[in-house]
Amino acid sequence: MARTRPDLTLPDLSGRRAVVTGASDGIGLGIATRLAAAGAEVVLPVRNQRKGETAIAHIHDQAPAATVSLRALDLSSLGSVAALGATLREENRPIHLLIDNAGVMTPPERQTTADGFELQWGTNHLGHVALVAHLLPLLRAGRARVVSQLSVAANSGQMNWDDLNWERSYSGMGAYSQSKIAFGLFGLELARRSRAGGWGITSALSHPGVAPTSLLAPRPEVGRERQTRGRGLIGALSARGLVVGTPDSAALPALLAATAPDAGGRFYGPGGLGHLGGAPAEQKLYSRLRSEEFAQRVWHVSQELTGVSFPPTDELAGRSGAMRHRTA
Repeated sequence: MARTRPDLTLPDLSGRRAVVTGASDGIGLGIATRLAAAGAEVVLPVRNQRKGETAIAHIHDQAPAATVSLRALDLSSLGSVAALGATLREENRPIHLLIDNAGVMTPPERQTTADGFELQWGTNHLGHVALVAHLLPLLRAGRARVVSQLSVAANSGQMNWDDLNWERSYSGMGAYSQSKIAFGLFGLELARRSRAGGWGITSALSHPGVAPTSLLAPRPEVGRERQTRGRGLIGALSARGLVVGTPDSAALPALLAATAPDAGGRFYGPGGLGHLGGAPAEQKLYSRLRSEEFAQRVWHVSQELTGVSFPPTDELAGRSGAMRHRTA
């Protein structure tokens, strides 16, 4: 008997503008394709123009009437993030959906961004924080839904507060987990501050579970010449429909987070065994995402490191001051 593949019916997104990072391949391309097929105009900020053009051809193959375009973005460069923000602000069109999906995973040796940050911390977290800040006027104008794509790795590891850049002792997986924990804490704090400040932005979290994607494949640009350990096993399980997901099903939690009516501050992932695969569903926050004090700390340190700023929210000012006093 054929195994039923998980799926999700999206609402009509005509007239909505969506920006999806990391959409030149893998899960991001799946997200962008589904949004475009539902009628959204999709903007793909990409580092590699050739891969971006291939992605657009794929989207048009799946959705011939799709409206999709490329912009330049290298999340490992704050200058590039600022340039994209300026470009989109000059276009002066509201953004209704921002899916912060791009990421790099476990370089075998410590690498740094153009601005000197550990590569995963700087790309997965700080680059996306800066992007949200630069796009904030357009997000507010569109009363946008912002989706922060995490990982099952956010359920392990911790914030390395004394060495956020992993300069003293590098752990590829430790740094990856930190980047995803921090990004989740930021997304939750964005939800709280939007409510308090009346920004009109809904912020939700998602994770794709486990699936055989390019994140685990050979990535010479991060010094990985071979696929990660376990990539073959994940591929075999995925092909048999066992435990883990597929690239298609892994895109569904972010799509649910992007379109569920009441998603603010909620967390979505696969609903199967261990939340590794299966149909998308809301799930409990990972324990590492539950501290509002840590979320405040991430919010402030991220602005200090990136040089961006968000509007103050009076309702949270007292909580912020108390947190700084306790951690001084």
